[in-house]
Amino acid sequence: MTLDTFKNLYIAELQDLYSAELQLTVGLPQLVEAVQHEDLKRAFRHHLKETQEHVRRLQDIFDDLEVAPGGETCEAMQGLIDEAHEVIESYGDRDVKDVALIGCAQKIEHYEIAGYGTTRTFARHLGLDEQAELLDRTLGEEGAADHKLTSLAEGGWFTSGINKEAAQH
Repeated sequence: MTLDTFKNLYIAELQDLYSAELQLTVGLPQLVEAVQHEDLKRAFRHHLKETQEHVRRLQDIFDDLEVAPGGETCEAMQGLIDEAHEVIESYGDRDVKDVALIGCAQKIEHYEIAGYGTTRTFARHLGLDEQAELLDRTLGEEGAADHKLTSLAEGGWFTSGINKEAAQH
């Protein structure tokens, strides 16, 4: 893609997000299988369903733009998923590995938050208000997923938190 117009930049960013989300539809089930804490498994399963919806929303935007979603592989997401695989394949205490995988997942969420925030702003500047709304909805869900992971790690009213459990090892 040539970045000769602001709209082409917007499309390139959408294609990057689309690639990232598709990679997550493959990576999240692997995280579900790798973690031991049931609440963490549930959180990853829930986010997988959201991720599938994110892909659908992006497809709707591409349809509206009359542009194919294909493009380059999101190298940043590939690197973040590779990092999670290194944790999955490592030897160690399961609680500690769960904490490490929470960290990997939060890095992924932060990447997505940055991408959706930027792209939503581009849509607004292009006057694509309906697309901006879809991107903003996804941005909110990514932020909520990040907060959920923090809550699982740090604990709350009813749980001591996975970090505390891992710190005992």
